[in-house]
Formats: sequence, structure tokens, C-alpha cells
Amino acid sequence: MMHISVGATEMSWLSSLKSVFSPSQEVKEDDVQTILQSYSLENSSFVLKDRITQINVEGRILQLTIKTFPEEADHLQQIHDELADALQKAGIQELNLHVIQQKTAPRTEPKSSSSTTSSSSHLPPVVDASASPTPDPNNPPIQKKAPIQSEVPAHPRIKNVILVSSGKGGVGKSTTTVNLALALQKQGLKVGVLDADIYGPSIPTMLGNAGRTPKIENENFVPLDAYGLAVLSIGHLTGDNNTPVAWRGPKATGALMQLFNQTLWPDLDVLVIDMPPGTGDIQLTLAQRIPVTGALIVTTPQNVALLDASKGIELFNRVGIPVVGVIENMSTHICSNCGFEEQIFGVGGGDKLSEQYDIPLLGRLPLNAQIRENADKGQPSVIAQDTAAESYQMIAQALWTRVEQLPQRARDDKRIF
Repeated sequence: MMHISVGATEMSWLSSLKSVFSPSQEVKEDDVQTILQSYSLENSSFVLKDRITQINVEGRILQLTIKTFPEEADHLQQIHDELADALQKAGIQELNLHVIQQKTAPRTEPKSSSSTTSSSSHLPPVVDASASPTPDPNNPPIQKKAPIQSEVPAHPRIKNVILVSSGKGGVGKSTTTVNLALALQKQGLKVGVLDADIYGPSIPTMLGNAGRTPKIENENFVPLDAYGLAVLSIGHLTGDNNTPVAWRGPKATGALMQLFNQTLWPDLDVLVIDMPPGTGDIQLTLAQRIPVTGALIVTTPQNVALLDASKGIELFNRVGIPVVGVIENMSTHICSNCGFEEQIFGVGGGDKLSEQYDIPLLGRLPLNAQIRENADKGQPSVIAQDTAAESYQMIAQALWTRVEQLPQRARDDKRIF
């Protein structure tokens, strides 16, 4: 993916757009430029070329970031649909429109000879941040609702998508992901794993295929096989384990969508997605653009982890993703020498979340050196059949029971942006 950012005092987006296209793309570059340069919303002051702040191109997918104002919120879907239709004729298969809403409406400045020169015609309008719009009691601003999960079309080959999430890093989320995926597979399900932790991918190491890269067929990735799982991670694309992924939000979310949409996933009963910690860009993108069946929360009993896990649950509740259960990891430690049991991270954290949000506690996992050692060797507990394997299998059974109890949601083919 190639990327450009544009500022009012820098190069115009139009003059720099050509540099983001690859010669191998089947995109009519001149037509794309013409469409972006000429589009305006009928009976409105909205002129696209004055609002563009950023352009990303991934193959035949165009990501566009624009500025809008509160009174335009009700027209965003129309703008997206009209642009998408026009750009499709120019070879763009998908338009992803990102919106930055400004707090103040643009001021209408009197035209002057200097304002009509070609050097300034492509610059974004200057907005006076101190100016406040005059309220119109007869035409109040219309707030556009955030996209909801029911608007996201189902994947043609994936029946269910399960997110394994945590508000905080270091709670064993990735280890839980690979073991649950393998345990679900032992139940006879066809399972895939997508590593959405763009900045800290650890799935390749835990599944023993670090250093391998996927094949590409017809501009699509072919997922790697790991113990019968279909697996793909950004870690499979960045080379050695020392290569950092130093990307800003739009590029990271674009990479995630490319891994999901441009991968030849086989027919799967479930795709398990290992989420990054927190509640940022990737979580919101997933909620708005990937059809999610449910989310699973992994936490430790300590209060700091519980506070962050609660934020994750709140986010999923707001975007219409059901939380199917909680797993309490590192709940207890048994000394390998004397057998003494100690709750290092506290007691009852998973129960508190379960009671607070009325979601089931699917199980507890111990703080066990074998779990870590086997994951580091690329042989997770379910494969190594260590002392934790049975716990993972019981949790996977409880998880799948919960998934089967969820109501079937009606989906349409409506695209969101």
C-alpha cells in the first residue's frame, strides 16, 4: 500500500496522486483524477477537491480521508455511494471513505483575483477555528448514526468470526487464541486464525511457522497451514522477527482489511481473530467493516486488567457485537516444587466482569510455565497435550455452545464506509 498526506501549505493532492499508482494496476489514473477533481454534491457547497486531506491506494482499493461539517452528516452515505459508482468505472473496486468532522462551518469569503489562480485552486479551504456557526432553528444539524454490525455483509466463505480481545496487553490473549482455535478444530470444525495485532504479531511464533511467507494467487494471499488451521498474520509478510511495524492508524487498518478481504480463505466454520490490546482504530474498523459473530474477553484477575477489559466490553456493546464470554487467565499458580497454590494476580476478577455485564465466565486458566514454554516452541498446549490442554478444550466447548445460541442476524449487501 502506498500513502500520501496533504496539507494546505504543501503539495496539492491532485499533483501528487499519480505517484501512488502502480504501473501494474488496472486503474484508469486520469479518470480517477478527473472524478476526484470534479465531484461536488448537488445543491450543496460540498466540493470534494477542497476537502481531501489524505489518499491511500491498495491495489484497486482507494481510501479517501475528507473533512466535513456537522450540517453535511446526513449526506455522507450519498457522497460515498456516488463516488464509489463513478470510481468503479475507472477501475477502483472499493472505496473506503474516512471522515474528519470539523466543529465549525466554513466561512464564505469574497472572491478575489488571487483566489482564482491555479496555484491555490486545489488547496483545502482555510477554516477560522474561532468562528462559531450561526444556528438555524429551522434546519438543525443532522447527526449520522455510527455504522452498525447488521449493515456489514457476510463473508462468502466464513460462517462465523470470533474476536479474542483484551483491553490490556500481556494477559495471554494470543496464547488463548491459538489454543482455542486448535481446540475448536478438535471438535470437527473448520477453523482459521487471523492475526490482527498489526504492531505485535506473535501468532507465527506460537504456531511454529515464523519466517514463512504466503503464496499469492490472482492478487490474493493464500493462507498458511498450521496444524490444519488456515493462518495469516502481518508477521508472515514483514520478514524477520526484528522488523518493526511503524505505521499510523489508517495504514494499519488498511493492512488488516487487506488481510481479511484479499485472502483466499477456505470454507470455514469459524475464523478466530487475535485482536490487539486497547480500543483504537483497528477495533473500530473491525466493528464497522467485518461481520463479527461475537467477541471473547481475556483478562487476569487483577483490577488494572479488569478496568481495561471493561472498556473493551463497553466498546463491543456500543457497536452491536455480542460478548459471548470471559476467560480468566493466570487465575492461580501452583508451585512445581512444593505444590503450594497462590493467587498471584488476585481472586474473582472474571466473576466480577461476568456479574457486572451478565456474560458467562467460560473458564479459568492457570499461570503455568508449560503453557508459555510450549507456545514459545510453536507447539501450543492443545498440540503438546500438557496439563492445560483439557482446560482449553472445555472452554472451547463452552464457547461454541454460546455461539450456537446466538440469534441468526439478517444481513444485507449494503456497504459502509
